[in-house]
Amino acid sequence: MSIGVREAFMSFTEDLTESASSSKEATANSLALIEAAHKLAGDTPPSTSGIRTCLNGLVGHAHSAMASSLPQETSEWRCIYTDGCILLAYVDVLDFWRSGNAAYVFAAIAHLDHAIVIAGAAGDGRLDLIIDLIEAIQSECLHFTAADYAPHSAASPLHEPRTVRQSFPTAGKKVSFLDDPPSLATFASRLSREPFVLSGYLEDWPALNDHPWRSLDYLRSVAGPGRVVPVEVGSDYRNDDWSQRMMSWDDFLDSLGATPPNEPRQMLYLAQHNLFKQFPALQRDIILPDYAYSAMNPPDNYSQYAPPRNEEQMVLNAWLGATGTFSPAHTDPFFNLYGIFVLVHASDRTLTSFSAQVVGRKTIWLAPPEASPYMYSYAEPSHSRNEDQPRNPAANHDSPSMSNTTRVDVLLPPSSTEEISRSRSKFPAFWEKVVPHAMCVTLEPGDLLFFPPGWWHAMRSEETSFSVSIWF
Repeated sequence: MSIGVREAFMSFTEDLTESASSSKEATANSLALIEAAHKLAGDTPPSTSGIRTCLNGLVGHAHSAMASSLPQETSEWRCIYTDGCILLAYVDVLDFWRSGNAAYVFAAIAHLDHAIVIAGAAGDGRLDLIIDLIEAIQSECLHFTAADYAPHSAASPLHEPRTVRQSFPTAGKKVSFLDDPPSLATFASRLSREPFVLSGYLEDWPALNDHPWRSLDYLRSVAGPGRVVPVEVGSDYRNDDWSQRMMSWDDFLDSLGATPPNEPRQMLYLAQHNLFKQFPALQRDIILPDYAYSAMNPPDNYSQYAPPRNEEQMVLNAWLGATGTFSPAHTDPFFNLYGIFVLVHASDRTLTSFSAQVVGRKTIWLAPPEASPYMYSYAEPSHSRNEDQPRNPAANHDSPSMSNTTRVDVLLPPSSTEEISRSRSKFPAFWEKVVPHAMCVTLEPGDLLFFPPGWWHAMRSEETSFSVSIWF
């Protein structure tokens, strides 16, 4: 990159100072950040231990304030968190330059990733600055270039026979497969009220060809060393043992490989995460379908629909996990395009399939909004939470939107006769009212699934899979 690490931090310090001088409401927290920045910007920076302690206190306080504030009240705290992480990264780089200890480099990169993941890189120009800083730190301190991990050859598109789809006792109908992509007018007027699949629609994506997401080498190359990502730990977020944590991207990719016989696998899932914000090169590997730009009217059975409130009116999320990763049936308030890719295990250093599906097969269960009264969803949120406990979405301590998750296991195989019998006894209305109208489909690499807002959906990876969801 054209700007070095020190130059980028100096520019950031100037920006902090100018922003504070032009603001009539500079807070004690922002002034503390500026003081720390000026100390670090000196020709001979002082000992970093005191500055590190101050910045850790600011970042920790901002994190707690974000967790306890209403969404509309978090803007200032997200900016404090972001700027504090940027300065902590520079403290780490300074300590690396003094000591030569590479652990400081990885800590610096982790601070910058936390700013993206936890606070959304809040602040004008902060995301671009953070991405530039990460690349500069990797280059100057670790001598990394993307070519270090580049695949030796491009992978060929997958053209394997379509798997015979198994039936599920919880789904009385099948999702329609369209022979040809519909026009935008036909999609909006006639086909946007029920789910459908476009088989092989994504085969021209670079992610399935020249930039193969099934290559672990390629996935490492777009990130570079030291990156961390948020993962879910546990097989089902409705369970008490479910948690979330930040994890090394390299370690997470390694975890997708085959485990030794008789050794239990810890279930890890990168779920509903905007990985493209952290690794912008990945977004260049996908081609957003034109359908995602349609100006959609609320469906008759989901009148509360409104598009995402960001500037693009679109939300992209990545979903990456090993065989068996699972999302229980829940609803989302947006139109959804979902594609899938496939992965092979890590010892082969490649991934093989997707859900806008790029890598792997994934089974998806669907039911219309009319099923909601019979889905046995979790209760409305309570107003007290032990902050020491992991935030379980289904427990719905602090967000009404999380009461959109069912207690019913909807992906029961036909062979599980005892579980089916117990489910029928426990959730009779589901079996009587929902099952006849529910649908099930198994997506293959390159498939694109559409379903409207308010539809219940559950997903299970039949093999290691990498998927993309597009909410609009």
